[in-house]
Amino acid sequence: MAERPLTLMAVHAHPDDEATGTGGTLARYAAEGVRTVLVTCTDGGCGDGPGGVKPGEDGHDPAAVAAVRLRELQASCRILGIGHLEMLGYADSGMMGWPANDAPGSFWSTPVADGAARLADLMRLHRPDVVVTYDENGFYGHPDHIQANRITMAALALVPDLDPKVYWTTAPHSMMRRVGEAVRESGGDWDAPAEPNGSGPNGSGPDGQAPEPPQIGLPDEEITTWVDAAAFGDRKFDALAAHASQSENIFFLKMGRERFTELMGREAYLRVRDTTGAALPEQDLFAGLR
Repeated sequence: MAERPLTLMAVHAHPDDEATGTGGTLARYAAEGVRTVLVTCTDGGCGDGPGGVKPGEDGHDPAAVAAVRLRELQASCRILGIGHLEMLGYADSGMMGWPANDAPGSFWSTPVADGAARLADLMRLHRPDVVVTYDENGFYGHPDHIQANRITMAALALVPDLDPKVYWTTAPHSMMRRVGEAVRESGGDWDAPAEPNGSGPNGSGPDGQAPEPPQIGLPDEEITTWVDAAAFGDRKFDALAAHASQSENIFFLKMGRERFTELMGREAYLRVRDTTGAALPEQDLFAGLR
C-alpha cells in the first residue's frame, strides 16, 4: 500500500483569507506533494457588491455577493494548487458590532459545539498532520476569525486519535511596519499595528476603561515558525488578485508584484501544539514529521 501523503489543513473565515496570510504556505506545500485542504467557514456575503456597494446599502445582495466570492475562491484554490476545498457555508457575520453578528445562520451566532462537530468530521475525513488557523483574537478581532479559532480548537478535542501539529497565523511587527510603509508609498491607507499597551486578557483597558484594539501580530522574537514561500510570491499575488470583487480591501496588491513578494514572501506562525519535539524556531510546519 502506498504511504499516505502528509496533509495540511487550513481553517479560514472568508473567501480571500486563504491567500492573504497563508497563500505562499499553501502553494509551497502543494508543490512539494503535501495534500492541502482548505476549510472556509463563511460565504463572504458581507463583502462588497458590484461597484463597491457595502452591506446595508441599496443594491447589496448577500446571496449574489456570496456566489461571486465562491467563484473567486475556487479560482484562488486553482492558482495555489489547493487539493481540497471544504465550505462550512455559514453566513458571513460582518465586522464586530454589525447587525449581521446576530443574524440567524451567521457564523458568530452559531454555537461553537455545532461548528466544531462539523469541522471534526472533516478532520476525521482528511486526517491532517498540520492544522493552521487564527489566534484567539482572530488576528485583528474579526468575529468570524475568532470563531474559526474557537471551533478549530474545540474540534481538535473531539478527535483524540489524531495528533496534528497546530499553528496560529501571525505577522512579525517588523514586516507589518515595512508593509505599511510600502502601502502608504503606493497611495493606500494603512493603520499601524497596536503595540503592547498593558490591556488585560479580555482586552479591557486599565481602570475599567473602554477596551483597546487587540494587538496585531507578534514581536519577531516571539514567532516560532517561519515558512519561506518567496518562490511562490507570484502565485500568492495572483490568488489575492483573483478576489477581484474585493479589490478595495486588498490593499497589499497596490505595492506591486515585486515588492509584495519581497515583503510578504515569508509567512509567520505561532506553534501552539506539538508532539514531535522539533526545535524552535522552525522553518517548516512539518518539522519532525518528515
